[in-house]
Amino acid sequence: MTSNFGATSTTDDVLAGVNLSGKRILVTGASAGLGVETARALAAHGADVVGAARDLAKAERATGEVRAAAEAAGGSFTLIELDLASLASVRASADRLNEDGRPFDIVIANAGVMATPFGHTTDGFETQFGTNHLGHFLFVNRIAGLIRDGGRLVNLASAGHRFSDVDLDDPGFERTEYDPWIAYGRSKTANVLFAVEFDRRHRERRVRAAAVHPGGIHTELGRHMSDEEMDALVASLEAANAAAGLPPFTFKSIPQGAATSVWAAVVADADAVGGRYCEDCHVAEIVDSEGMRDGVRSYALDDARAQALWVLSETLVGERF
Repeated sequence: MTSNFGATSTTDDVLAGVNLSGKRILVTGASAGLGVETARALAAHGADVVGAARDLAKAERATGEVRAAAEAAGGSFTLIELDLASLASVRASADRLNEDGRPFDIVIANAGVMATPFGHTTDGFETQFGTNHLGHFLFVNRIAGLIRDGGRLVNLASAGHRFSDVDLDDPGFERTEYDPWIAYGRSKTANVLFAVEFDRRHRERRVRAAAVHPGGIHTELGRHMSDEEMDALVASLEAANAAAGLPPFTFKSIPQGAATSVWAAVVADADAVGGRYCEDCHVAEIVDSEGMRDGVRSYALDDARAQALWVLSETLVGERF
């Protein structure tokens, strides 16, 4: 698969000439940053977009431009309540969508948290694993029957998956000293592995799943980091790039950050991205060298790890799919 897009491509670049009229798309985390831009770009091309958010009042305030884009393009935009840190909220939201019965062509699991202090979700799971992975695992699986044959799931992962593989024996840091970046890495690896196994289970009906790394972007995702911590992170990224002979690290704009999500969702060839990890609007290569570089660690695409995580996740949420 060839692509004329790259790290600096924006959502508007990727979707130029694309007509999404009649397509129904669900985007989680539609109250800030990448979620709002993803919803706007899709609605601006005629899609009927459903945005999911924990704080509906905040989402209403943040999505005026999305509604305007939808109206101008003949699409639509609506909001539903979804708190991924509460399995009761996840179940209630999924139940409402199933009762409504209207199918989706694409689900983009965009919402998430990063580098949070040690804490727990409503159900007692470590905050990042519980929110980023288990919340989406339960939500997407509960509405999987609404995804049309030939549809797609896009999971927002991160180069942060390179911080750590999942820990299937101690997902809640009960026996491991907590590190916010290790916890983030575990949750982002889980996002990739979930896409791998979801893709395997649903490809017979041509539903494909991909994970994407949006790149480094200034959004609310970094709200738990101090300025000093952000500076240290950027310095480490710049050092890793210099050691690898790569250009200096630069932040992406929000439209550039959301571009890979919409590319993987509606532009890329389904067979090329199914079960894969994408970055900068292309399928990433496996890179197991140390450091925060481009590429995906092999453990994040391991079929056996993906299946084992699925079984553990079913046990933790108390449902089988």
